[in-house]
This record gives sequence, structure tokens and C-alpha cells, in this order.
Amino acid sequence: MDYLKRLQYEKPVLFWVILLVGFWLAFQLLLFVAALLLGPFSLPPWAPIALVIGVLVLIAKRQQNSR
Repeated sequence: MDYLKRLQYEKPVLFWVILLVGFWLAFQLLLFVAALLLGPFSLPPWAPIALVIGVLVLIAKRQQNSR
């Protein structure tokens, strides 16, 4: 964690690029796993995206309610 804080202060552009790429890769991985799980059910192509966004919204609401 100290490395990321130091990177944020010393090279903020590089920090944000790494953060953006990390979030993009994580979202792509989630979509891939959701597509693998939902593939045999012959659902429309937007179903994995809806599932991932729905799960993320559910997690955010639970975190907000726990405070």
C-alpha cells in the first residue's frame, strides 16, 4: 500500500492509468465469469452485464446499510 501512495504523489498520471486499467481488467474478468456461468441457459448477450451490475449494486447497498 505504501508503494501505491508513493506512486500517487510522485507520478499521479501513471497511478490513475494503472488504476483505470486495473478496474477495466477486473470488470472484464467478472463479465467473462458471468458469461461462463450463464452460457448454458441461452440467455441474451446483455444478461452477464446485467448480472454483474446488479451484484455490484447489491454489494454497494449492503455496505451502505451496514454503517
